Parts: sequence; structure tokens; C-alpha cells
Amino acid sequence: MTLPIETWAEQVCAGEVRAISRAITAIENHAPEAEALLQRLFAKTGAAYLTGVTGAPGTGKSTLVDRLAAYYRKQDEQVGVIAVDPTSPYTGGAILGDRIRMQSHAGDAGMFIRSMATRGFMGGLARATAEVALLLDAAGKRQVLIETVGVGQDEVDIVRLADCVLVVLVPGLGDDIQNMKAGLMEIGDIFVLNKADREGAERLEQQLMAMLSLVMPRDGWHPPVVRTVASENKGIDALAAAIGKFRGHFEKSGERERKHVEHWKRRLLGMIESRLVERVLGGTDGEARLTEMARVVAERRKDPFTAVSEMLAKSGVA
Repeated sequence: MTLPIETWAEQVCAGEVRAISRAITAIENHAPEAEALLQRLFAKTGAAYLTGVTGAPGTGKSTLVDRLAAYYRKQDEQVGVIAVDPTSPYTGGAILGDRIRMQSHAGDAGMFIRSMATRGFMGGLARATAEVALLLDAAGKRQVLIETVGVGQDEVDIVRLADCVLVVLVPGLGDDIQNMKAGLMEIGDIFVLNKADREGAERLEQQLMAMLSLVMPRDGWHPPVVRTVASENKGIDALAAAIGKFRGHFEKSGERERKHVEHWKRRLLGMIESRLVERVLGGTDGEARLTEMARVVAERRKDPFTAVSEMLAKSGVA
């Protein structure tokens, strides 16, 4: 028997793990009931603080998130963790599952951890990450930590979703300056020098500070560099303090509110585009019609502008 949306929403708001897990699965699978559930829950959202954790593979992001989550739990805060992992070529699921991660938190009702597969989506984030963050917000998780797959030239989308972005770096990964590229200097709100007990940490910190000195401060905020050794739980309290300071600074300046407006502008545009594509190409023959029109354009029998206008007209959009 299908659970009524109202009951399901109540269970999510009560923080029931099963209800939250089922909801995330529905969101990932783009199930019709997921949208109805999020509509019901949306008014309950807006209180969570989203912290994104990004950086190259091997920088210790997972351990850092684990320790940061434990710190917030000690402060009696409800925590949600979204770990975006690579997709298995066989199952389509996350290669690194949440059962492997953060075993020490198993059984803690105040924390919810979910691994999500990117399913080939660029930007370091799973397509459904934003909706899952909303769901955890509605479930009362006031600190939501989002760990991305890794970071590269295109994987900077976390800055569009998170309130605060942590960029994690470690010494000894080869060309340190090269590792600081990929737009990291622009997206980082706080830079975390993890595994700071390694040789080369001092040099990397000096290089990082020199590069940050060239970046214009945003509303008076100069991104700090925080040293941590996450595996030994060192520096986590200082990192949490830096996150708190950043939050206070940008809430006071109004930057956080402006960022949320920009976020929803992009989200609304994306949803409109998705609905339009569904309307234009909906039905079982949508793909076939698109392929046939593409062939007509490729053979220069019709220009692309006319082709699009005709497709929109046939769907009743134009």
C-alpha cells in the first residue's frame, strides 16, 4: 500500500530514517511522488546551513567531513551528510557507499548520511543533490555537509549550492600551484590545509597565502587558511569556528540572502527548461521526432531556427 504524501511528509519532518531514505531514493529516481513530497515539505525548509567540501581526490575530504560532523553532534546539532561519489559502471550506484563511510556514527539518530552517485553529471554534484539538501533541511538537519567527488576545471558547481565552500588541499600532491587552479581561488570561502603534519605544509601554506593576497576580498571577507590533521582530529574546532565566523559575516552583510536569490533564479530557470523539454519531446516518439528533425537540419533541408520554432509550435508552447 502506497503511503499518503501527507503521512510521508510528517515522518520526514519527524526525522524518521526510513522515510528520509525512501524520499531520497524517489528523488534520485525522479519518481513522480518526489515532487509532490517536496512541495509539501518546502515551507518547512530554509533553516539549514549548507557547507560544501571540495578538493582533489586524496586530500582527505571524507575524514574531514566525518570529524566536522562529529564536532557538530557534540554541540547537539542535527547533522546531514551528502557524499557525492563516482558512479559504478555496473550498478549505476555510488561506488563508495555510506555503509563504508563514517561507521562510528551508525545508530546516531541525530545524523543522517547518504552517498549519492553522480550518474555522469558534471560539476562534482549529483543532479539531485539540491533536492536532497532540501529534504534534510525539512527533516531538521541544521548542519548539512556536502562532499563532492573531487575538483577539476568544471567541478565548481558546489559554490552555487552551498552557503560556505571549503577547499581542501594537502602538501605532497606534486605541482602544488597546479592543484590550486580550476577556479578554486574564486570559489573557496575557507581553505583547509589538511594533513598539515606532512613535509611541505609550510611551503604550500606560503604559496596559498601569496595567491590569496591577489584575490579581491568579497564584502570584506578574506578567505582564511586553516590547518588540520583530520585523521587525528586536530584543527577541527578551529575550522568550525572559521565556518561560524564566515556565516556571521555574510548573514550580517546580506550576501547570503542575495546568494539564495541567485540560486533560486538558476533553479527556476532549470526547472522551466526541463518542463519545456518534457512538453516538446514528451511521449514515446519524442526521441524519434528529435532525431528526425536533427537529420533534416544536418542535411541542410531546414535551418535550426525554423526547426525549433516548428517543434515549439507543434507542442503548443509557441
